[in-house]
Amino acid sequence: MSATWREVPPPPVPPIPPLGWLRVLWRGAALGTVTFGCLGILLLVRLVERPLFGLDRPWTPYITQFVCRSAFVILRLPHRTRGRPMLERGAAVANHASWLDIFALNAPKRIYFVSKAEVARWPAIGWLARATGTLFINRDRREAAAQKRLFEERLKAGHRLMFFPEGTSTDGRRVLPFKSTLFAAFFEHGLKETMHIQPVTLVYRAPEGADPRFYGWWGDMNFGTHLLQVLAAPRQGSVEVIYHPPLRVADFPDRKALALACEQAVRAGLDEALAREAGAVAEADSARG
Repeated sequence: MSATWREVPPPPVPPIPPLGWLRVLWRGAALGTVTFGCLGILLLVRLVERPLFGLDRPWTPYITQFVCRSAFVILRLPHRTRGRPMLERGAAVANHASWLDIFALNAPKRIYFVSKAEVARWPAIGWLARATGTLFINRDRREAAAQKRLFEERLKAGHRLMFFPEGTSTDGRRVLPFKSTLFAAFFEHGLKETMHIQPVTLVYRAPEGADPRFYGWWGDMNFGTHLLQVLAAPRQGSVEVIYHPPLRVADFPDRKALALACEQAVRAGLDEALAREAGAVAEADSARG
């Protein structure tokens, strides 16, 4: 089991009012219908796609992207992007704040996630992850060599992978040190000269009046409870995906230097966004005063 970030206690969970439960019902029904209805379509398409194309998936990622974009429409949660998703071969890395990260990162760009192995066994989420081509890894040094080969195989197949080097989710208000283990694969078997890594910053802004960590999901927080809170929200906040310039792997001497450069880019993006947010709040308070 991976370590879980617990340094800050989660906010108390407020009771859901009657109108909130109505929003839970209709939003939950709509989200479930779109998600699992499209999952059924995806699995049918994959029956044809897999024998014809193997690891390559020319059609099904579009279905995944449709589901993720639809989720933000159903939740009425504004989703914005800044910067440009890279066109070069390689992977992207991002800070990890919530189960919503999967939707936020898949909506603007067709990618394949790298996830800890236990996610494959989770009800609902695990099924979706397997169907959409997620690469599962055990954080066990005894399996490191085999996992690195699998990682390389997906990169050579042209998959744009996405992983969370922090190794756990946080409250969305900070970036933890990046673990460099998975970066090692980019320095093997000639990949270094052709691969790029794009740092990506996820910024969640809470609904007005809510705890700033509203969308964060970490520690021992219950997924079902957190999902209900998001579904019940009368007004949502927003999520922003910031794409930083891609980094050429060959420009770095080793995995640790590359991981550090990615971490610094992601942290700078979050710090800048939070500073702008604090400035806007201070300006609004001053205007009211």
